[in-house]
Amino acid sequence: MKTVQINSAVWKEGDYFVAQCLNVEVSSFGDTRDEALVNLKEAIDLYLEDNDDPQFTIIDSPEIVASVLKYA
Repeated sequence: MKTVQINSAVWKEGDYFVAQCLNVEVSSFGDTRDEALVNLKEAIDLYLEDNDDPQFTIIDSPEIVASVLKYA
């Protein structure tokens, strides 16, 4: 069995917490932070189950950087 360390971001959006994996394009949500992370793990497990050769982006030290964008 292979192992890989993953990094996730969690934030509150309305009434729910959103959890997003930074290493693969998978996210989930829940009523609490912990529930969102449990649901994210389940979603990642399902992603890996259906993917014979998953591609992970290796992120050693993620940093959240705020930016201001202008758009029309």
